[in-house]
Amino acid sequence: MRGASPRQRLIETIWELVGQTIFRCTFHNWYGIRRRLLNVFGARVHPTARIRPSVTVSHPWHLEVGAHATVGDHAILFCLGPIRIGERTTVSQYAHLCAGGHDYTRADMPLIADPIVIGDGCWIAADVFIGPGVTIGTDTVVGARSTVVDDLPPASICAGDPARPRAEREIRVGAPPRREMPQRPAVEAS
Repeated sequence: MRGASPRQRLIETIWELVGQTIFRCTFHNWYGIRRRLLNVFGARVHPTARIRPSVTVSHPWHLEVGAHATVGDHAILFCLGPIRIGERTTVSQYAHLCAGGHDYTRADMPLIADPIVIGDGCWIAADVFIGPGVTIGTDTVVGARSTVVDDLPPASICAGDPARPRAEREIRVGAPPRREMPQRPAVEAS
C-alpha cells in the first residue's frame, strides 16, 4: 500500500505470513481462536461472531463485525478502508467486500479507501460483490451474484448488476410458516 510507514508494512507482512496462515489452519468450528487472532491484529470482532477459516481478510485492523454476525466460506474482506458488518448479518460464501480502489482520474491512480457499512440484520447472499463507499441499510437482503456499487435502502430486497431494490422486505415475528411436503403419486402394484 502506498504511503504506508515501515511499521505498517511490517504489521501487514506479519499478518499475511503468520496471522492469515494460522487463521486458515484452524478447524471449522474454532470460531473463538479466529476471533481472538483477528482482534490481536486490531479488528473489532464481537465474541459471538462466526468467521469461517477459508475467509480471506486483508488489513484486519479496519474490520468490525457485530454480535451474531456470520461470514461464510471463501468470502473476501478486502479492508483497505473500514468494513463494518452489523449485528445478526450474514455474509455468505464467496462474497467479496472491497473497501479500496483507485482514483482513475489521476495519472498516478492513488489509492482510495472508502468504507463499507452493512447494517444490522442483513443477508448478503452468495458471490455478491460490494464496492468501496457503499452503505447497505438495516434488514436488507442482497441476492446472489449481485454487484453493489451504490447505497441500498433499509428493509429491502435487492438484486442485479448493479443491485437495485426489487421489493420491500417483510420480517415475520414468531414461528415460520409450515410448509407441506408435496405428495408423490401412489404407485400401483402390478
